[in-house]
Amino acid sequence: MNIFEHYLSEIKKTILSEKDFLKLEVIDNLQGINLEIPPEQFNFDLSCNIAMVLGKKNNINPKTLALKLKEIFIANINNFSEIDIAGPGFLNIKLSKSALVNNINEILNNKAYGSTKSNETYNIEFVSANPTGPMHVGHCRGAIYGDVLANLLMFNGNKVTKEFYINDYGGQIRNFVESIYFRIVEIKYKKEFPKKENLYPGLYIKDIAEKIIKGNEKIDFSEFERNFEFIKKESLKHSMELIKNDLKLMGIVHDNFFSETEIVNQDLVNKAVKKLKEKNFVEEGFLQPPKGETNVNWKKIKKLIFKSTMFGDDTDRALQKNDGSWTYFANDVAYHMDKVNRNYKNLINILGADHTGYIKRITAAVAALSNNKIKLNCKVCQLVKLYKNGEPFKMSKRAGEFILAEDLLHEVTKDQLRFMMLNRSNDVELDFDFDKVKEKTKENPVFYVQYAFARINSLLRTLNINLFSNVILDENKVNFNEIEEKICRKVFEWPKIIESVSRKFDLHKIPFYLYELSTLLHYYWSKGNEDTNYKFIQNGKLKRKETLLIINLVALVIQNGMKILGVSLPKKM
Repeated sequence: MNIFEHYLSEIKKTILSEKDFLKLEVIDNLQGINLEIPPEQFNFDLSCNIAMVLGKKNNINPKTLALKLKEIFIANINNFSEIDIAGPGFLNIKLSKSALVNNINEILNNKAYGSTKSNETYNIEFVSANPTGPMHVGHCRGAIYGDVLANLLMFNGNKVTKEFYINDYGGQIRNFVESIYFRIVEIKYKKEFPKKENLYPGLYIKDIAEKIIKGNEKIDFSEFERNFEFIKKESLKHSMELIKNDLKLMGIVHDNFFSETEIVNQDLVNKAVKKLKEKNFVEEGFLQPPKGETNVNWKKIKKLIFKSTMFGDDTDRALQKNDGSWTYFANDVAYHMDKVNRNYKNLINILGADHTGYIKRITAAVAALSNNKIKLNCKVCQLVKLYKNGEPFKMSKRAGEFILAEDLLHEVTKDQLRFMMLNRSNDVELDFDFDKVKEKTKENPVFYVQYAFARINSLLRTLNINLFSNVILDENKVNFNEIEEKICRKVFEWPKIIESVSRKFDLHKIPFYLYELSTLLHYYWSKGNEDTNYKFIQNGKLKRKETLLIINLVALVIQNGMKILGVSLPKKM
């Protein structure tokens, strides 16, 4: 249940029925009116801006209108027990005790509390690392962001495909395969690994070479070109096993793996270009030299060009290189045509920090291929800076150049990694401090949220009560204290958080909200140690039923939130 939507609907119905009494000539479908949680200094449950919105439209003093609104709301909306006028005309509203109890019970009867209940299809492509070795830290943030976004969309009732695009074609793959070939030759024929540019130096290259030799002892590997396709196939198989294992350690499993090689084998680029030509979105012509490119280095060569400026891009884009072969962008257009043809209503790409400039062109391509019917939403995850003992974290010897995902997971748990990778907005750089995420203090958000849930379970074990057991309260006798009212208001806010995050994909709001909610629970717990009036248990029994209702609320929201984040909730800590 979203109480903001529910009571906003009640307010709007009341306004329409009392339009003449209020002397309102301009309604405009009551647009711009909203309900929020008021600032903490106001001890109220809801705050509405309706007096300012309608006052401005009808040339009525907002405070004068607020007085009339207060009168009709108290008379017509049973669940409003008290209304105060604040500032320029805000209506601060307190719900009746019966309304609080009824709202809480409705929430507890809905285990998917917060879900927006939509039913659309999504394809989320994320990670899509070059399959040239294990994952490094540069992939981790986007991997976790994509997985959590998929969880959020599924929590809302959508059908989601989590997809990995395997970049297994082109020059980098050839360099990777050649590196493994030279390691095979080094191991099998005792020839020194060459000091050649573009070869991969990591020790994992040697591990893959040993695996290929072990299963194929009788093969003569003395010639590279003759064995290229076989070594490529085996190398990619073992490399993808490394990547899938790294992802699994982070709690991530993809539904679909799409190979770039298949684009070439199925001639998808020609098919995509043909489709765009038929729509008159591709032409043969010349492009201006790239910014910063000197005329000496640039050649004016006729090539196929996608008219991406027709769809909001800054410039049209080449589909061919100077030698006539397809650009990487052309392959990507073909891949996205395949996704469009699979009839997803929504496409989402999670990109690394170095792909920001790529967004407009591929968004334009999807718009052209789908006749503007399918929207591609690209989210960029910025860099992660790792610190340990106050110093930058050292690179891995096994990787050669990068910090491996495996190294991260030797330092912290999956739960700590997932929660903290989402603790800041994806579009800003993230400082990841290993020491901080291991602390068992308030300064460690993931610990503090897990500890709140463990404390709730500890209380229930003491009372021999199951989580979410029915609590029957007499509405006439119920009496929430001021901390319980604050917790209620925070819980009521959860659907608004989910709605906002689902609209903007700003996932960091979820761990931030869970931390705030957990802080309220810990404050309430500690208050009982200072003041007996706030103790949960007295003489081995639950002191007040209201307390049980409140902790059930907190537990439900923490469960739903941490399930979206893919973070576990231990019952004991």
